[in-house]
Amino acid sequence: MRMLRNLSMFLLSSPFSRGRMRDASLFLQKRDLVKVRLKWVKNRGLDHIIDNETDLKAVCLIKDAIKRSSAGCLSASSLSERQKHLGLTVPVLRFVRRYPTLFEEFRGDRFKNVPMFRLTDTARVLDEREQRIYQSHEEDLVERLCRLLMMTKSRTLPFQSIDPLKWDLGLPDDYVKRIVPKYSDHFRMVKQQNGLLALSLENWHEEYAVSELQKRSENTDEYGTYRNLKKGLSLSFPLSFPRGYGSQKKVIAWMDEFQKLPYISPYEDPSQIDPNSNLMEKRVVGVFHELLSITIHKKTKRNYLRCLREEMTLPEKFTRIFTRYPGIFYLSLKCKTTTVALKEGYQRGKLVCLHPLAGIREKYSYVMRTGVMYRGRGLKGDGSNQLVFPNKDSLVPEEGDEVRHESEDNIEDGGIDDSEDDD
Repeated sequence: MRMLRNLSMFLLSSPFSRGRMRDASLFLQKRDLVKVRLKWVKNRGLDHIIDNETDLKAVCLIKDAIKRSSAGCLSASSLSERQKHLGLTVPVLRFVRRYPTLFEEFRGDRFKNVPMFRLTDTARVLDEREQRIYQSHEEDLVERLCRLLMMTKSRTLPFQSIDPLKWDLGLPDDYVKRIVPKYSDHFRMVKQQNGLLALSLENWHEEYAVSELQKRSENTDEYGTYRNLKKGLSLSFPLSFPRGYGSQKKVIAWMDEFQKLPYISPYEDPSQIDPNSNLMEKRVVGVFHELLSITIHKKTKRNYLRCLREEMTLPEKFTRIFTRYPGIFYLSLKCKTTTVALKEGYQRGKLVCLHPLAGIREKYSYVMRTGVMYRGRGLKGDGSNQLVFPNKDSLVPEEGDEVRHESEDNIEDGGIDDSEDDD
């Protein structure tokens, strides 16, 4: 087996084979990995994060909607129409009233009985800080958008597939007007044959075509060059198995064989790979790993990924990838939806790498918690109740050092329906 692997590695790196995924890859594409079925295991720590950030995202979306309004306010009925878009499990009116530190309720002059909501002074201050981060980190956000397009077959995505990912990628609400025209050497707007308006990559940027896994390996490799990594070498994904899985002999053997397969960059053309091969499975894992890596919070909803399936050459039923590799991904069922998270992105209940946008969002979260505490004390948003922000380290609630895992109803691989529609 080792001789076969060494022979395939040599052929893949040979100058006689232009792509590592041609004739030589047939050896690897026919190999069978050990088949292991794992139960879905609940991670209370990640579920808690996803639950809190669902409310945080809804607050940010409502804030942006109020900003877009010409009157600078929205009625209760207008907010209620956004129930599904916000992904809330409680009525929007009740949700907004929960946070008086961000949203001020008042009665309009025209309709006295209709509740209206506008931003408080505190919310406007936070929004100004958020906008400054968008400006100072604009190139980083442009790179994330480029890398998303570079992983697609046609280097094009309709806006209806990109817009749900705005918050996850850290794109400003008005990115179509703010970023796309400004970076005409990166993007252009096109109209697809189906009539949908789409965003297309104008030029390929080789410096962006290095995945996060490759960057990490490049930093730790003794030779230290990306060129060495492009020659069909096997790269290992960081693993964090639920308690009890990592010591199982079958799991160890299965993951050892999987990790030794050549790493296929998500920015490379996969057309020469057998779609039913083990090599394609590792390539799909790499695509999801990269997609989650370029998000701000290292997670997104499963339905958002479904919109990218065809353009990124992903299998029709891809949820089994997440349940099959619980050491890499975590699939959460919180908030009546399905969210997939990259496990290596979190440690002890916190993001390992805190992006400045994640930092300002933590301040929103701090103000939200303050609103819940003081909503029964007559707190108003008229500027008389300004909050003093503490230093950044004190904004995040302390989580327990132990992340607990719990089995739930013996949900196994395939038990989470791939065809399920989330809100």
